[in-house]
Amino acid sequence: MIDFDRLEIIASELIRTFEIDDPPVPIEIMLQRPKADMWEDVDMTNMSVGFLKTGGHYSPRMSLVRMLARHTIQCEWGEKRGLPDIVKQGKNDEVVKIFARMLVMPIEMIKTLSEGARTPVTMSMHFEVPEEEAQLRLGEVMGKL
Repeated sequence: MIDFDRLEIIASELIRTFEIDDPPVPIEIMLQRPKADMWEDVDMTNMSVGFLKTGGHYSPRMSLVRMLARHTIQCEWGEKRGLPDIVKQGKNDEVVKIFARMLVMPIEMIKTLSEGARTPVTMSMHFEVPEEEAQLRLGEVMGKL
């Protein structure tokens, strides 16, 4: 069974490590300016267009946050927090997608939204994510808000 609570705690810790207080989470900057024990900086100019899925508004951003999630899982910082073991508890790609949603829509930032703003449309605009991803994240945090 996947330890989603632990995954949520680690996602929040990463956001705090980068001193991010407000959305949208600056995924590109995080990739380009890693902290100690993290990945090598990522040169965004080397990204292929095929990597950045273009399925609608904000889809490329989700591709980047999944890359950030994978880098976090595989780096020393993530290993120290047990991320590889958590990922192994489920289907690797599915856990990466869940962790990516936690990073781009941190629970602390969702909690600051009014109940009326906790909709896929509003969260899509607020966090700069596709509505489908916002819908999935809302389902994941139900009961924790």
